[in-house]
Amino acid sequence: MIGLQFTGPAHTNPATDASLDLERVETVPADVARTLRLACRDCHSNETKWRWYTYLAPLSWWTVGHVNAGRDELNFSRWGNYGQRMRETRLHAICGLTRKGKMPLPAYARAHSEARITEAEIDALCAWTSRPRR
Repeated sequence: MIGLQFTGPAHTNPATDASLDLERVETVPADVARTLRLACRDCHSNETKWRWYTYLAPLSWWTVGHVNAGRDELNFSRWGNYGQRMRETRLHAICGLTRKGKMPLPAYARAHSEARITEAEIDALCAWTSRPRR
């Protein structure tokens, strides 16, 4: 276990062009932006808050893997690079996965009380994701 502490994965927050961020490209209501910040952006942006325990093996491997997979699937820091179809499918998925309780990941929500989303927050999020876009 001690040896594993010295071979951990890289905790990264890649540099990004701020003009591509979701909140620069889309009009996001303040309540929805708050929900996204507290429940989603740690794994779905290049602005992860790497907490102390994410540096402890074997948890470090699990958290870095989840963050990397989350960024690959949806990255709010790169939203402006997505085409219209990709944006639409991701917005639809945000609502659907949140309604089903699959996002944020249950383990993440258990460890981060601020990430637990209420029904009212889910309703607001889904209303925003389903509104017509230009």
